[in-house]
Amino acid sequence: MPSPLQVHHLEPSSKVNGPGQRAVIWLQGCTLACPGCFNPLTHAPTGGASYAVDAVFQWVQSLPPETTGLTFSGGEPLQQMKPLLQLLQLVRANTSLSVILFTGYTWEEVQKMPHAPALISLMDVCIAGRYQQANRLAHHLAGSANKTFHFLTSRYSPANFEQVEQAEIILAPDGEIRISGINPPAL
Repeated sequence: MPSPLQVHHLEPSSKVNGPGQRAVIWLQGCTLACPGCFNPLTHAPTGGASYAVDAVFQWVQSLPPETTGLTFSGGEPLQQMKPLLQLLQLVRANTSLSVILFTGYTWEEVQKMPHAPALISLMDVCIAGRYQQANRLAHHLAGSANKTFHFLTSRYSPANFEQVEQAEIILAPDGEIRISGINPPAL
């Protein structure tokens, strides 16, 4: 039986987590604990909800047709490598959605991971590196100046990321207010 994904939140519509209209999957759990991380609620491994990979993929398939891509963030997505790879394989085989992945691991660390070749083949862009509070940037999807962008297909270029807004406020149908983006305002 495949491992489930521990999910912090599924956001069906965002314009600040990558180019175009995107859905965002925030995975739960991160042991990196970068000082100043703006998403500490995603650190506990038992927070959020557990979903079968197939259930998350069904959610992906239900996204509106104007959705152009998926963004994976966290927490730390790569600390759930096996179910993440299963989901990415389903996305690549069955959709035309682009894939952007944020990780706190450096690109060198990513490349040394056991399933790195498979992972790299399933992403369009990887934004890598631990958040460094002293080098805060919060611009063009880079939280800090040390973040590196790895364009793994020809789908995007650096210019695409220069056009991404820094933050958005989402009013969900149930009345919940969610704030997203690389430079979210404090309410």
